[in-house]
Amino acid sequence: MLLPVVPENMPYGGSRFWGFIGRWIFRLKGWSIEGEIPNAKKLVLIAAPHTSNWDFVVGMAAIFALRIQATWLGKDAIFKGPTGRIFRSWGGIPVERSSSHDMVSQVVGEFKQREKMWLGLSPEGTRGHVDKWKSGFWHIAKAAEVPIQTIVFDYARRKLVIGKAFNPSDDLPADMKIIRAYFADVGHGKFPEGE
Repeated sequence: MLLPVVPENMPYGGSRFWGFIGRWIFRLKGWSIEGEIPNAKKLVLIAAPHTSNWDFVVGMAAIFALRIQATWLGKDAIFKGPTGRIFRSWGGIPVERSSSHDMVSQVVGEFKQREKMWLGLSPEGTRGHVDKWKSGFWHIAKAAEVPIQTIVFDYARRKLVIGKAFNPSDDLPADMKIIRAYFADVGHGKFPEGE
């Protein structure tokens, strides 16, 4: 399995046990990681296309294998019951979609307080094909003054591709157009039209 070199500035230190599990899943499924891990203390990672529940498995396996201490947001339903404690230990933060909480400000506050933080998000906001992406990731990166790092699920080649890094400008529509075009060129979801 191809694993990129882990740079010193990234939030490193996940458990060896989960590191083994992540590498085992990648070997079992024939996946590899392509690209260079950014040498950055703080990032907003956006992973797409998000078309299947398997994206979560592949994404978490990569985080485990590289032993990254990443934070990610998920719908509150998956944090209920016995799985909630496990998902929280893996860096998950539950989000109530129906509430009007100012999630952007809360996450930006976390970025300001922490020395190192990588936040993983799905720009589609849901599993499946959507015509319009959520812009929360852009607002978080802009307000926290951190880069956006693209991560591509390429099921055609069984690769998780570490793509381009992107610094938000002052023009949200223009930035979204550039980012969407990048994913359209390189991403091959498990189910292009969603599950």
